[in-house]
Amino acid sequence: MQQLQFIGTTPEQLRNDIKQDVNSLLNDFKKGYEPKTPVELLTRKETAALLKINISSLYNWTKKGKLKSYGLQGKIYYKRSEVESALIEL
Repeated sequence: MQQLQFIGTTPEQLRNDIKQDVNSLLNDFKKGYEPKTPVELLTRKETAALLKINISSLYNWTKKGKLKSYGLQGKIYYKRSEVESALIEL
């Protein structure tokens, strides 16, 4: 840890030292920071349209565990990222 010596330091030098330390800490923080991307929720109708299937097929896929659904205030939603990752290349 760096020892600070304030004797003989001018206010301007102290201000610059503090500014450098703060900038160094911010840069370290920015390197490890990754902003969260918002989760896009799709309704059953939107999900079925995206997959080009009907609602009953969507229900069956969900029941079989091919897709994961989420309930919110009595409605069913699917995460777009999970729906897209569930698609496999043939």
